[in-house]
Amino acid sequence: MKGNIFDKRGIVPPSLDREQGREVFETLLSRPLPEGQPLRVERIMSFGQEHGMWYDQSWDEWVMVMRGEAALEWGDGAVTEMEAGDYLLIERHQRHRVLRASFDCVWLAVHLGGE
Repeated sequence: MKGNIFDKRGIVPPSLDREQGREVFETLLSRPLPEGQPLRVERIMSFGQEHGMWYDQSWDEWVMVMRGEAALEWGDGAVTEMEAGDYLLIERHQRHRVLRASFDCVWLAVHLGGE
């Protein structure tokens, strides 16, 4: 399920007094990892990529488009359009590829377990 990091709908109560400086915490990803499994965080820069290579990874990957826009294509032919702030979890062995990315696209990727 895709979300957007900048979306405040349903998170901040409309009556919140901005002068009180309150904070709201929302868990975006929570996954237990078996002992000894790595966690890797990457910045990925795409420069107008089109029809990238297919991936079938042995680990989960949480990705967010930090700048620009992109489209991911799934093994079943479905396409997910993403823009700055959009994030999603790619489950292990979910076949996917970057169908296209803007020249200024910057991703944040969190790899959970695997190799």
